[in-house]
Amino acid sequence: MFANGRTERRAAPRRLGWIRSGLFWRTFFLLSVLTALSMASWIGMLSVFQRGSQAEQTAELLVSVVTITKAALTHSAPDLRLELLMELVSNEGIRVLTLEPTDHVEPPPAWLLPEIAARVRGRLGQDTRFSRRVNDMPGFWVSFDIDGDKYWLMLERERIASLTGVQWLGWATLVGVLSLVGAALISSLVNLPLARLTAAARAIAQGKRPAPLPEKGSKEIVEANRSFNQMIDDLQQLEKDRAVILAGISHDLRTPLARMQLELEMANLSTEARDGMQSDIAQMDAIIGQFLDFARPTEAATFVPINLSELLEDCAREAARLQDVRVSADIDGDIHVPANSTDLRRVINNIIENARRYGKTPGQDITEIDIACHVKLGGHGRRAVVEINDHGVGVPEDQIQLLLRPFTRLDSARGQANGAGLGLAIVERVVTRHNAELSVRNRDGGGLVIAFSLPLAA
Repeated sequence: MFANGRTERRAAPRRLGWIRSGLFWRTFFLLSVLTALSMASWIGMLSVFQRGSQAEQTAELLVSVVTITKAALTHSAPDLRLELLMELVSNEGIRVLTLEPTDHVEPPPAWLLPEIAARVRGRLGQDTRFSRRVNDMPGFWVSFDIDGDKYWLMLERERIASLTGVQWLGWATLVGVLSLVGAALISSLVNLPLARLTAAARAIAQGKRPAPLPEKGSKEIVEANRSFNQMIDDLQQLEKDRAVILAGISHDLRTPLARMQLELEMANLSTEARDGMQSDIAQMDAIIGQFLDFARPTEAATFVPINLSELLEDCAREAARLQDVRVSADIDGDIHVPANSTDLRRVINNIIENARRYGKTPGQDITEIDIACHVKLGGHGRRAVVEINDHGVGVPEDQIQLLLRPFTRLDSARGQANGAGLGLAIVERVVTRHNAELSVRNRDGGGLVIAFSLPLAA
């Protein structure tokens, strides 16, 4: 019993999770509750304030009709009473019949309030009777007497009946539906600027430049959108400045490196010293190459449909030529994706080079690399999924995300590090601009798996 109670308590927050899931539903829910409470209060006040006046007006109408009819019958000539009764029926919808003790009388209608009955009896007499049907004839019936003779006066219900419960329900439903539509419209208008801002922020996270947000609306929205647009411009300018600085420094450094390489070839040095200096120069040149790759932009305008299968097979063959690399490939054929071929090749080579440097199989001097590419159906439709993994020692789970940060090296996890820490940062940068999804995880049995999924070409 206690377990079921705890289960129900845990299920309650899940059932209400949709209210907290988005600002639109939260605003819509609050406006709907406010509208419902307002309608209930309005109906309650209308019922309270109109009950008395409606009862008084209805009672006055009944008394007036009965009094006038009674006076007309009393003062009319006996030979003209039949004509008068016919005229009342045809013109006023009033029927007068003699009240007989044998009449079959049904209770008064439900809308007849006690206040109305009390007011009418106070004017016409306490023996006044009411009915909704006399001798199977529907209508609103009121009894009166003329010189001791009892009569029934019948009025059409439409002349005095108020709104029925069904009518009240119909009008309340119509007003409620219109209120909910209005609440949804207001919620959409309130949340539209926030939705635009969220979409723009998501585009920035994907490496895209979003369209400027409209600077119109309320003062707060205008200021927020203007600040966001200014931030986009500042980030774009900062990106350009960083690319120019990195490209300039890297280009300027390669000139003295080339001069050092030339002087090294001409210098009279021992073989060991020459090899060591050449290795240092090659390492510095590789770092400069990483700077240039990191600074180089990837424009979506350069994307064309390319054969990803052939590109991966070429990269796998090139990697297999390395003495310390063993490659196994499982690649589906004829997979085409929209991409920049040069940048995508750089991504794959960086992943392979990262695995070659830091993912050597324990106890061996070689790196085993598996390359797989298949078309899979996911949340964003059919996509080409590329997985490249090694058989090394992997990375601690709490440090995996650090691999994608620029200038970050996990020496303790991946062995010696000889670069600037930009290899996987370049991968993440290029993959994001290709509208791809990148994931990094440890491989079962040891090693690191780097996977990214690309949309298929149309």
